[in-house]
Amino acid sequence: MFAFTACSSLRKEPQDGPPSVVDRPERSLPADQVPRIEPLSKYGNPSSYVVFGKTYHTLPSSQGFVQRGIASWYGKKFHGRLTSSREPYDMYAMTAAHTQLPLPTYVQVTNLKNGKQVVLRVNDRGPFHGNRVIDLSYTAAMKLDIVKEGTGLVEVRALDPRNYRLAQNRMVNSSGNASVKAESATTVAEPESKVIAEQQATYVDDSAITISARGPQVYVQVGAFGERENANQLKNQLSGLNLGEVTISSVVKNAKQLHRVRIGPLATVRSADDTVAELTAMGMSDHRVVIE
Repeated sequence: MFAFTACSSLRKEPQDGPPSVVDRPERSLPADQVPRIEPLSKYGNPSSYVVFGKTYHTLPSSQGFVQRGIASWYGKKFHGRLTSSREPYDMYAMTAAHTQLPLPTYVQVTNLKNGKQVVLRVNDRGPFHGNRVIDLSYTAAMKLDIVKEGTGLVEVRALDPRNYRLAQNRMVNSSGNASVKAESATTVAEPESKVIAEQQATYVDDSAITISARGPQVYVQVGAFGERENANQLKNQLSGLNLGEVTISSVVKNAKQLHRVRIGPLATVRSADDTVAELTAMGMSDHRVVIE
């Protein structure tokens, strides 16, 4: 067990002020990171650690890691402070913080609302405030166009530096082979079963990003059951609490049917946070934000 006592990741707010406090012309924003093979950091990689009374577990490998959720960003307040890997935090660098991924890990982050993508190097721990799955540097948030809103709906996908360089080399050395040229430079080595991370939602802030009706949909999943009757009982219980539309979404996992009870879709990130806060106040702890 390891407890973080002093690092820039111990932050409770998703950002530290409006864009004006960290103004920099967009034309000077740096290029994305280029994944390269690196040893694990000597710092920030305990098997588990505790922050604000909650235990987090570091993944032994990032291979196949894919996660959807809400991103936040951190900037001027933490600029120059040491990250969990003991590297100084640079708000203008293409970096990020994550609670589970090994340090360092290269990730491709996609804004699910506008399709913008960045490649970042994860070198810090966080965010430790509720529903958020990744904390972006100011520059990364600028390039994804989420600085103004403060949060964004994203997909986080770990990159394999070996495959990334292989794809780059094949593109450079290709002599007109269209199929090779079309290969993505952000190829990910994915095992048969992807790692889909789940993060519980327990924090409320003032983010209010509006979700397009044609874009990604946000739900709060309150439980998942093998028996449909159990799901029906929870649905009936929630339906009388005025939390929003309650539905049951059924899927097959590991050859077994799973019935997931969800509230939503919800109109804003703040709506999701408020819903989570109400559930927590009622003593319901088995919930998480889901984006589809």
